[in-house]
Amino acid sequence: MRYFMIDELSFLEKDNLDSYLKRSLKPGSLEGVFFLEVPPDLLGEKQIGHDDCGPFYFSVILEEGSIKFELLVRSASNMHCSCIAQATPAQRQFVLDFADRMLTEEMIAA
Repeated sequence: MRYFMIDELSFLEKDNLDSYLKRSLKPGSLEGVFFLEVPPDLLGEKQIGHDDCGPFYFSVILEEGSIKFELLVRSASNMHCSCIAQATPAQRQFVLDFADRMLTEEMIAA
């Protein structure tokens, strides 16, 4: 699995990120898992035409001491389709921009 990870988070930093993610993203069914939806204008070649599989998202996983941003575009309704693919360069930049914005807003220097 390809992902971008920020580690060595303190307890307070993790708590701040948890609050930010709860305010900003859709929560998953597991604690610490959130869904960052891919904007329609950033859908890749593999997702276009797969309207029934949408919405598409990236998983964000907050753990003790770290946060991971998966670089795999997932489908909200289909786990086994060709539309599930590694992030395109534009999609990857979208994830990194979200991470940077989150860290800046929460004043985390990790």
